[in-house]
Amino acid sequence: MKDESATFAAYALGHVTDHLGEKLVVEITPTVVKRYQTDRLSEKAGPKTINDEMLLLLRLCGDQGDLIRAKLRREKAMKLALPPSPGRAYTADEKARMLVEAAKLRSKNMYPALVVDLNCGLRDKELRELRWRQIDLVHKKQLTVGKSKTDAGTGRVIPLNDTVMIALEAHAAWYIRRFGECKPEWFVFPAGKGQPNGPTRPVTTLRTAWTKVRDKAKVVGRWHDNRHTLVTGLSESGAGDEVIMSIAGHVSRAMLSRYSHVRMEAKRRTLDEIAARQCAAGDKRQKEAEQEKQVAGASQPAVIQ
Repeated sequence: MKDESATFAAYALGHVTDHLGEKLVVEITPTVVKRYQTDRLSEKAGPKTINDEMLLLLRLCGDQGDLIRAKLRREKAMKLALPPSPGRAYTADEKARMLVEAAKLRSKNMYPALVVDLNCGLRDKELRELRWRQIDLVHKKQLTVGKSKTDAGTGRVIPLNDTVMIALEAHAAWYIRRFGECKPEWFVFPAGKGQPNGPTRPVTTLRTAWTKVRDKAKVVGRWHDNRHTLVTGLSESGAGDEVIMSIAGHVSRAMLSRYSHVRMEAKRRTLDEIAARQCAAGDKRQKEAEQEKQVAGASQPAVIQ
């Protein structure tokens, strides 16, 4: 946990420095802090991430931070409101519709990227900066995650199921036709508007293509919900916390608590199904016994008086 905390502190400090690195501590005011919140939201950072960055910032400000904290609390502006849940999971039908629409796009990045995300649960940056040297399609059939948001996520190894293998093999074949080869250091999802054209640079965003896919598939959700979809599926399959974290990397306690509930519901449904099958089998056996009794009675010779 100490290593993870240090990693996040370094990550958070990077954003704080980018926005406020040129300011003196005395120049940090409640107004500056509120503006920081707004700016980070515009960069699509999550409320929880921003709140954690705020706590780090105010600790760094010492006594000045204590004064700011007290004022923001009085104004009920200390923390951004968190969403009611860590995310939502797409249904099987929603996933199928999204994949169909992704395959229709002109860009060759979107479909394989969506397949990988739904089946490997990578974070956005982990996916976009994926290089061919991190993928073994021949021997081990696995993917090794590069630099991640946390130490727990960096270097984790994820087995590739048949769905991912087929998508990545097809993508590799297209890639070779497009660029001549798949150099280990080249990015799996290369840069380029519309049609990828720069294998030495990673795609900067999938937002435009993702919006098209969602709209055409009539699905509401975020790209990050692909990750939640996988973790929910793992939970429903009965996977424990260690298995989930070995695949998804760091998962917050709030998320694990939610997925624990998912696992319990999955167990409940399974046990209910077993009870229903037992009940159906009992009813069937009872009917068979009644039929056997009727047949036995009909086969007995009539008694002549």
